[in-house]
Amino acid sequence: MIHVIITKQNGSYKSFICSGHAQYLAGKKSKRRFTDLFRPQGDVVCAGVSAIVINTVNCLQDLLHEDIGCDYDSEEGGLLTCVFRNIPTNDASLLVDSMIHGLKWISKEYGGRYLKFEIQEV
Repeated sequence: MIHVIITKQNGSYKSFICSGHAQYLAGKKSKRRFTDLFRPQGDVVCAGVSAIVINTVNCLQDLLHEDIGCDYDSEEGGLLTCVFRNIPTNDASLLVDSMIHGLKWISKEYGGRYLKFEIQEV
């Protein structure tokens, strides 16, 4: 399961952490058909979450030049930790809101057993 924790302090985003692996295909066993050759193989939940979260980090850093510290550890399915060093701008908050929207959509579309996310006030 992928677990995303987003923290807020006094109503402003403070950090987000993404860890784990969805293993969306791990329990799926079916006969392979010819048409399966043309379907994407792999964990679409993990790929979707990764794309949304990494794009958010890239936009925060490259487009908005937000002062965030990010650390990535590839062991055990990966752990990405990002911390805002200052109160995020309105644009940065909107990007995090967009990330949350995308994660909610994935969770709704594929089920909560592959992705859990929470927002905590610290």
